[in-house]
Amino acid sequence: MAKRDYYEILGLNKDTTAEEIKKAYRKLALKYHPDRNSSNKEAEKNFKEINEAYQILSDPEKRSKYDQFGSAEGFEGRGFSDFGDFGNFGDIFDSFFGSRTRSREEGIRPQKGANLRYNLKISFEDAAFGKEIKIKVPNWETCPRCNGSKSEPGTSPQTCPDCHGTGEIRNTQSTMFGQFVNIQTCPRCKGEGKIIKNICTNCKGIGKIKIDRIVNVKIPAGVDTGHRLRITGMGEPGERGGPSGDLYIVLDVKPHKVFKREGINISCDNPISFVKAALGGEVTVPTLEEKAKIKIPASTQSNTIFRLKGQGIYKIGTKQRGDEYVKIIVETPQRMSDEQKKLLLEFAKLSGEDINTIGEKGIFDKIKNAFGQNK
Repeated sequence: MAKRDYYEILGLNKDTTAEEIKKAYRKLALKYHPDRNSSNKEAEKNFKEINEAYQILSDPEKRSKYDQFGSAEGFEGRGFSDFGDFGNFGDIFDSFFGSRTRSREEGIRPQKGANLRYNLKISFEDAAFGKEIKIKVPNWETCPRCNGSKSEPGTSPQTCPDCHGTGEIRNTQSTMFGQFVNIQTCPRCKGEGKIIKNICTNCKGIGKIKIDRIVNVKIPAGVDTGHRLRITGMGEPGERGGPSGDLYIVLDVKPHKVFKREGINISCDNPISFVKAALGGEVTVPTLEEKAKIKIPASTQSNTIFRLKGQGIYKIGTKQRGDEYVKIIVETPQRMSDEQKKLLLEFAKLSGEDINTIGEKGIFDKIKNAFGQNK
C-alpha cells in the first residue's frame, strides 16, 4: 500500500521552511500523542506517520533526497528505510516538548502500612445484643531493636553507590530531537537511596517483626454476617515513617437452632397438639432472652402466625427493636392407644362423619371442584 506524502502528512508544501516544519510537527504531535488518545488506535497510527515525516523533512540531507525521488517508496528503495524506533512515544514527545520530571520522593516518601482483615465468627445472640470480646491477631510491628531502620544499633545505612542516594538511575540518549532522559528506580537500593551493610539481627533487615496482638473488639447490637468493624491504626506498620494501616473485623454470624432472621425481625416454629389447637389455651414459646406465653384461640389452624412485639433484633445504633413471629404447627399424634382411637371415632360420629369413609369426603369434593363436577 502506497504511503502518504510526508508534506501532506504535516499539512505543508515543498516550499515550506524548516521552522514551519517544526511548528507543524509540534502542533500535530500534541494533537495525536497516544497519551492524549489512549483508546484511539487511529491516533497512534497518525502519530507514527507524523514522527516518520518529521524525521525525514527536518534533516536537510534526507529531505533533499526525498524531494529528489518524490515518494517514500523511492526513498526507502535506496536504503533509507530506517526511520528509527517510534515505539516509545512518551520519550520522543518528552524530548521534543520538555522532559516530564519525576520527583525522587515518589519512590521513597512515607507509605501507609497495609490494612489487615480478620474473619470473626460470633453467635446469633452476640449479634443481636452486642458484646465486647478479645481476639488475637497475628501482625507486624516496628522492630524494637533497630526502630525500623533495618540496621544494627550504632550503625547507619550508607548512600547507594549506583544512584548516589537519588533512588533513581538516569540514562541519557541523544536523538535527532536532542537529548532525553530515561528514569527508572535503582535496582540495587529499590529506590531507597541507601543500602544496609550491617543488617539488624532481630528483624533480619526487614525493619519489623511478627507478633500476636490482643485486640479488644466492641460488637454493636444488631450486626449481621458481612458487617465490617474498622479499628484504625491496628494494621501493619507503615514504611519510612508512614502511618500504620487499619484492621477490619469481618463478622460471620452462626445460624441459630431455633430462630431465623429477616432484617431486625426473627421467626420460629412452635408445635402444639391438635387438642390445644381445637380447644385453645396458653402455650409457652421461646424468645432470645426468656420464654414467653401466648394465648391460642380455640380452632387455631396450623401455620397461624402470632407476633411478639419488641422481641427481635436491635437496629444498629438505636434502641429500636424488631419483633418475633411465632408460627403455630399443629401436630398429629403418631402413636395412639386403642382408647384414644375409640374416642376419636366417637368424636367423628358426633361431628356427623361417616366413620366408614373418614377422610374420603374432603378428597373427593376437591377432585370434583377441580374438574367442575361439583353441583
